[in-house]
Order: sequence, then structure tokens, then C-alpha cells
Amino acid sequence: MDKLSKQLFRLKDLNVMMAETHEEGHKLKKALGPVELVLFGIGVIIGAGIFATVGTAAAGDAARPGAGPALILSFAITAVACGFAAFCYAELASLVPISGSAYTYSYATFGEFIAWIIGWDLMLEYCVGSIAVSISWAGYLNGFLRSLGVNLPAWATVDLRSATQGFAKAAALIKSGIPLDQLTPALHRSWEAFSTAPHFFGIPVIANLPASLVVILLTLLLVRGIKESSTFNIVIVAIKLLVIGFFIFIGARHIDPANWHPFAPNGFAGIKAGAAIVFFAFIGFDVVSTMAEETKNPHKDMPIGIIGSLVVCTVLYMLVAAVFTGIVPFQALKDAMAAEKAEPLAYALQHVNLGWAAAIVAVGSIAAQLAVLLALLLGQSRIFFSMSRDGLLPKVFSSVHQKYKTPYVTTITVGLLVALVAAFTNIDEMVDLTNIGTLFAFVLVCLGVIILRVKEPHRPRAFKVPLNPLFPLLGVASCVFLMTGLPAITWIRFVVWLVIGLFVYFIYSYKHSMLHPGNRK
Repeated sequence: MDKLSKQLFRLKDLNVMMAETHEEGHKLKKALGPVELVLFGIGVIIGAGIFATVGTAAAGDAARPGAGPALILSFAITAVACGFAAFCYAELASLVPISGSAYTYSYATFGEFIAWIIGWDLMLEYCVGSIAVSISWAGYLNGFLRSLGVNLPAWATVDLRSATQGFAKAAALIKSGIPLDQLTPALHRSWEAFSTAPHFFGIPVIANLPASLVVILLTLLLVRGIKESSTFNIVIVAIKLLVIGFFIFIGARHIDPANWHPFAPNGFAGIKAGAAIVFFAFIGFDVVSTMAEETKNPHKDMPIGIIGSLVVCTVLYMLVAAVFTGIVPFQALKDAMAAEKAEPLAYALQHVNLGWAAAIVAVGSIAAQLAVLLALLLGQSRIFFSMSRDGLLPKVFSSVHQKYKTPYVTTITVGLLVALVAAFTNIDEMVDLTNIGTLFAFVLVCLGVIILRVKEPHRPRAFKVPLNPLFPLLGVASCVFLMTGLPAITWIRFVVWLVIGLFVYFIYSYKHSMLHPGNRK
């Protein structure tokens, strides 16, 4: 038992980790500087979170109360929690500039078993996050096309589960005497999807095809190269910042202060629930840490990219929250979000008869979420790459393309998986799973800073978390606090995912690890 315990918690030496990044066949191209990192961070942070989940956070849903106008406090609470974690990520990313992010840091601090758990958890964060963003992107695209009079087939724009639930509700309402044309747009689409869907061996073909296709296209871009992906990201970030600024400027002119009363209609419970939901809007600065191996000067540039992107986005989010809740009365928002959750910012502008402005925001969201999806897919493939290089996953996933110098096998694998799942799932479940997975990773990163300060006190640190261990411990506490605001079903799914990961580890990874006695060089 003692021998098994030692092997489970075997540590990987930081010097060995650094040496592996220079091995031929596993070496990534260094092409990113501080500006590109900050823009990548902004690119992935500002996206589906602010464009899609802000409505649920303010209005609430069947499982939790909404924050109402106090949404601005929800953003503030989440920003503080993310700020503590960002400091910790900045220190570790500058100390260990390797693509594995929290997985790599855990390998050097907690040992292989915990590193596997966090790596498995990060797969959940980035994969499920990618699914959620692709679904949100497809929702905005379909809404924009409908505003132009272009209606894609209903069976090709809705996931099977949502369509099944919506069809059952629509059928019940029609049976009770309500005409089809009086159903909500969402229920009408579900009815239409089942009524018009082609059949394959008697089974209706219903899938969110735009969500899948966009993932496939971005996967091809990532295979092409990190520099090309960065250039694409810069263009998209410029568009999304203009759109967010446009919403704040136009919307501020239509604020009715009466809509901010009552400020917190559901008290602190609503604020807490809102904070747990909008956490999804902050995910992104941690993705920057996965690009450490592709950064020219990671010791100095990583902290700039991580912290800088978080600060910019926090300021913008709080302004958006104030404008959003100032435009729409709380009760009207609850009624609207119960029927349609995909386009809250566009809805807010439509509420004050600014349909033309809503169309611009919709277009901006379509562009904005492309950058988010790109960065999440990139982050997932780099985690997969690092775990494969350590032997915890099959070696084929750490193969680097000879011409493009990208981990093309893992990039394609991740892209196909995300594209498949995105076609058949809905956004709410994906957001909650992403949040709990990310918060768990943040907890381990904060603890990792404290441990490495003790174990590696003399190793040079270009950036240090201030007031150690106070700030890391506050990071742990605040992340756990946000985790308690998530629904019980999300915790159950998270535990099931971790149990599956344990089976994979003991069946394959434990024996194939490069640190296993039989595999050491």
C-alpha cells in the first residue's frame, strides 16, 4: 500500500519538464508576445458568457433565483474570486512556462494522481466550454439570419433534447386548445423541427448543424498554425470590443433608473446564484496559461497576458450589467428569459425599440464568440498534448505536425468530439459543468502556489503573488463559495465525470506514465 501511495503521488521535476519542451518532434513554435496574449485573453473571456448567460444570471431560472439589478454585484464578487486565481496563474505560468496549465503545475506540486484528476477536469472545462460557446454562437447566428428573413430548417438548428422537450410542451398546449401560431418562438421551432425533420431508418434527424460546422472550421484553422490563429483572433477581438462599447453607449441613453428598484429582488441568494452563473463570462484568462510554450518570453509576458485581460474585461462587464438591468424591468426580463435565453443583450435593445442596434449586437456576438471558441479549442488541445507527452494518454496525441508545428492529432480529435456533442445538447447544462470544472482547477492552482513556495523557494520567479499565502487562500475560499451556488445536478455530473477519469487512470495511465518505474529512461 505504501508503494502504491508513493507511485500515485510521484512528482515530476520542473527541470525535466522544461527539458521536454525542447525535444524534437514535441517542440511547439514560439510566436506570441504580451499584446497577443492580452488579446487572446480578451478574445476568450468576452464571448458567450456576457452575450448569453447574463440573461439567466439576472432573471434566474427554475433551479435558482436571479440577481436582478444586483447583477453588477454578482460580477464584482466573481471578479474578486477570479482575481485571486489570476495572480496564482500568473506566478505559476511564469515559473513553469509549459502548455499544460494547471495540470502541469499540479504534477510538480501534488503528484501524478492529482495531476491526472486536474487534467481530466480541464478536459471537462475546455471541451464542455467549447460546446456551450458553439451552441450560443449558433443561437445568435440563427437569430440574425431570421431578422434578415432567412430561415434555416428548424430540424437543423435545434438540438434533439431541447426539441423533444419543446415538442412535448407544444403538443400539450395545442391539445388544450391554444393555436400553433400563439406558441412562443422556441416552442414553435420545436414543433416545426419534429414536423419537418427528415428520417433515417424511422428516426427523426434533428441536430444543431451550425454549432457543429463552426467547430470543424476553427479546428482546421488551429491545425494550420498558432500565428495564423493569433492574427484571426486580433481581428475578432477588435470587432467584439467595438460591439460591447456600442451596447454600453447606445443602451446608457435608454436607462430608466426605476428599473434598478428593487436592486436585489431575491436578496443575497440571487446575487450568489448570479455570481456562480456569470463565472462562465470570466473563463479565459486561465486559457492564456496553456500558451506558455508558444510565448517568446513567458517569464514576463504570461503575467501581463493573464492579469491584463482580466482587468479589461471586468470593467466592461460591470458597465454592461448596469446598462442591461437599467434598460429592462426585472419582471419583463424574467418573462422574456423563460422563453428565450440565447440573445439577452439583443433582447434588451429590442425592448426599447432599437431593433437596428439589436441586429448590430447580434452580428458582434457572432464574431465575438468565434474568438472564444478558438481559444477554448486551443486550450483543450494543449492540455491533451501535455498529458500525452507524459504518457498518461496515448503517445499519438503528442504528435506535432512537421510543417505547421501544431499538435494536429489532438486538435482534430478534440474538434470532432466537440462538434458531435454540440449538435445534440443544450447550453445551460454545458455552462454549469464548465463552471464547476474551472472552479475546481482554480482551487488547485491557488494551493499549488503555496506548496511550490515551500518546495522550490529559490527558483527564480518573474512574478510573485502578493501577500502569500493570504491571497491564494482567499482564492480557494472564494472559488469554493462560487461552487456552492451551482445546482446539485451539476455536482452529481461532475463527480460522475471524475469517477470515469479514475477508471481511465488505473486502466491505462498509471502503467503508461513516463514516471512509472518500468518506463523511465
